[in-house]
Amino acid sequence: MDTSKMIKAYCLKTKEKNVPMHDAVITKTSRGGYMAAGNDGKGNKMAAILSEANALKALADGVAKKGF
Repeated sequence: MDTSKMIKAYCLKTKEKNVPMHDAVITKTSRGGYMAAGNDGKGNKMAAILSEANALKALADGVAKKGF
């Protein structure tokens, strides 16, 4: 898969920045924001808060699944 289109986030366990998120699922928060949850490919869980434009772009590119 093309990693340039993937959602990138900070991994708290390994302290790495801009790690591509695998198996991303985008959900909506109670206040209307967007959040992506997934893993780094090694089993470490990751989460990122996204803007509406970035969330919809990730859904359109097929790098994330819709969870709302």
